[in-house]
Amino acid sequence: MEQLLLEPGIRGLLLALLYGGGGFLLTAASLGNSPQPIAMGMICGFTGWRAVLITLGALAGYPTFWGRAGLPGIAWSASAGLLALLVGRREESRNQPLMIPAIAAFLTAITGLCFQVLLRDRTPPLLYGLGIGLAGITAMLFTQAVRCRDPVTDWLIGALATLALAQVPLGTVNPGCVAAGLLSVSGAFPAAALAGLGLDLAQVTKVPMTAVTCLSWFIRLIPFDKRWQHYAAPGFGALAVMAACGIWDWSVLPGLVLGGGAAALLPARSQIPHRRGETGAAQVRLEVGAEMFFTLRQLLTETQPPPVDGRALLERATERACGTCSARNRCTQRLTLTLEHLEHPLEADCRKQGRLIPQLRFAQEQRRGLEANRKRLLEYRQALAQQYTFLGEYLRTLADGLPRKARHPLPEFEAQTAARSRGKERANGDRCIAFSGIGCRYYVLLCDGMGTGLGAAQSGFTAAGLLRQMLAAGFPADHALESLNSLLALRGSAGEVTVDLAEVRLDTGVARIFKWGAAPSWLLTRRGAEKIGTATPPPGLSLEENRMTVEKLSLRRGEVLILVSDGVDGEGIQHQSVLSPDAPPGELAAEILDRGCAGAEDDATVAVIRLRPACLPTA
Repeated sequence: MEQLLLEPGIRGLLLALLYGGGGFLLTAASLGNSPQPIAMGMICGFTGWRAVLITLGALAGYPTFWGRAGLPGIAWSASAGLLALLVGRREESRNQPLMIPAIAAFLTAITGLCFQVLLRDRTPPLLYGLGIGLAGITAMLFTQAVRCRDPVTDWLIGALATLALAQVPLGTVNPGCVAAGLLSVSGAFPAAALAGLGLDLAQVTKVPMTAVTCLSWFIRLIPFDKRWQHYAAPGFGALAVMAACGIWDWSVLPGLVLGGGAAALLPARSQIPHRRGETGAAQVRLEVGAEMFFTLRQLLTETQPPPVDGRALLERATERACGTCSARNRCTQRLTLTLEHLEHPLEADCRKQGRLIPQLRFAQEQRRGLEANRKRLLEYRQALAQQYTFLGEYLRTLADGLPRKARHPLPEFEAQTAARSRGKERANGDRCIAFSGIGCRYYVLLCDGMGTGLGAAQSGFTAAGLLRQMLAAGFPADHALESLNSLLALRGSAGEVTVDLAEVRLDTGVARIFKWGAAPSWLLTRRGAEKIGTATPPPGLSLEENRMTVEKLSLRRGEVLILVSDGVDGEGIQHQSVLSPDAPPGELAAEILDRGCAGAEDDATVAVIRLRPACLPTA
């Protein structure tokens, strides 16, 4: 069964049903017997083909559940789909999280106004304002759920789903009651309470369902002898509330009992105590440490080292040259010397040039040495300030994420990597490693020590080890590479190594290629090979000029990313029709290496990266 689910066609069909069905079912939600733009919020939370599927589901749902009364819903869905496709992927929407919810609320307001003016819609003002607010709130909820899930967002979305499912006609079993029973047994107390509130807002029964779900949550905590009694808590809670209120409505019992039984199919979750006091204190310490690094950077950069005093050097040179001259008291040429003569000593006008010019040249060398030392000191300060900035941002990121009990996105893909190298193992200057980073990040790193032999091998090994430590600790890739550039520049090891880094997101299938002096990479598809990146100067040449390049691409559809060192003739990849992206990565890397380094003396390495759908978790 698991192998069947991993088939691209079957997996794509299931995802299409999931997103399209979600948009379809959310259109059933209503308040005051009026459709609400909850499906619009779900559309705004996604981008690309997911948003298209949800939009299609919503466009089919409003006419199905509401008939002619669903015309505003069709307008909401269509406008939300356009919004998600046009704005969802833009950088502005990521930097300003409230932009899309605000636009969604505005579109709902404009749509409602047009229907009231043109079609004489009689929606009460209260429901009109409620729809505008729901459009913005649900868009914000689904956007937050997609980017970084947290318990509060999950609870609220569960309540919205219960509200919508409760109004889907499905025979004797109410789907909303099934969802409420499931959350009462398997969810947190707020999730159970909000699910009951969703049933009350749907007005499916006169029984107070919020009280039922809250009581069911407490009943499940009783240490029953039989396990089934634990999952029957929703049924026990419903009977107890009916008896207390004197309202007997048996229609809700099948769904509640079925939902409680469905909780038995869910995988068990480990309960880890959350020590709020210790976490809060650790967060404060991290924030204080981050501010300390930012303060150190400010103190370091706000003052500059004093400039070289050329006038003092000139006066010292003239004193040494003219101090023992017999004509020093009546010499007028001494007063005509300026700083220009330090740069051009031969232009000095003196009757005894054999005495003056050597002293000016000596002062010239002193000035150049002092200028070089001052420039070196500025580079040290710049590198240290850069590291203070990186460390401060790193600690601040840790502090911001520490108190969250967020559920990080699960990987949808797993990486298949292989590397093949030609050269002696201990003297090979190419160092290729693959490792997992924070979250769903996966890295493939190729460091090429310039030249051949043990020196090149040591350079590649040191650079790769340092970058791996920083990336595995959570440093952003660009910060890690700039830190390596600073280290090489301060050590005087410019051009010692080149860096080719692939950062792959296993949750989205998107990869970023960071290059600093490395050879171009290649993206192999069924249509052919495409060159990625261009050759740039190696790191370590300067702290002021950043020569790092970044390329962004997708590996979702079976594309193969190929990283090569400068010992491989990569240009031949695009002319090799025998290369197939479906071949095993190891065979593909060996084939490219055999064809691309014939007769070459430099170390040669080929790394191949391909993604495949991840195994689905089972209970």
